[in-house]
Amino acid sequence: MKYMLGTKGRMTQVFDDEGTVHAATIVSAGPLTVTQLKAPEKDGYSSVQVGYGAAKSSRVNKAQGEKPFRHFREFASDTLPEVGATIDVSVFSPGDVVAVSAVSKGKGFQGVVKRHGFHGGPRSHGQKNKERAPGSIGGGGRAGARVIRGMRMAGRMGGMRVTVKNLRVLQVDTAHNTLLISGAIPGSPGTLVEIRGS
Repeated sequence: MKYMLGTKGRMTQVFDDEGTVHAATIVSAGPLTVTQLKAPEKDGYSSVQVGYGAAKSSRVNKAQGEKPFRHFREFASDTLPEVGATIDVSVFSPGDVVAVSAVSKGKGFQGVVKRHGFHGGPRSHGQKNKERAPGSIGGGGRAGARVIRGMRMAGRMGGMRVTVKNLRVLQVDTAHNTLLISGAIPGSPGTLVEIRGS
């Protein structure tokens, strides 16, 4: 399985060989360093722990030992490299289908129109201050005069881990450790992103 950590950059446009334009996101990815291996004999499953990004030595705790990395992530993998091995963007090639996970932008407390796409009330018949109201949330009938579980209401929006699947790697730049991935990925520029190959 292919995997990589990186930071989200800006968006751009890329033309393919046929002249079709694609929206793309630039990701500064890797290099990663293998810091720990999990084997089925000892841990019950197989995975690779990698470190990414430099951290201040004063912020490295005793449990990390001599591992001055800012981020640690674990990826399931059948093939286990050696501890200390380096993984760079060359593991990907143009055309690879990937899934990208990151923390989305936080939008604070939002109403139902922005959070769930409600249409709001009609703009006529004396409506003055209820245009973006959610409408009735309880009542009789099947629910039994109560608010049913999972009712879409106003609340905190964004700031959650989001995974976008079926994105495509458009370009791989090993000289600058960057990947060009089709479409938009979660988060703001500078957000840590996890890239997994299918």
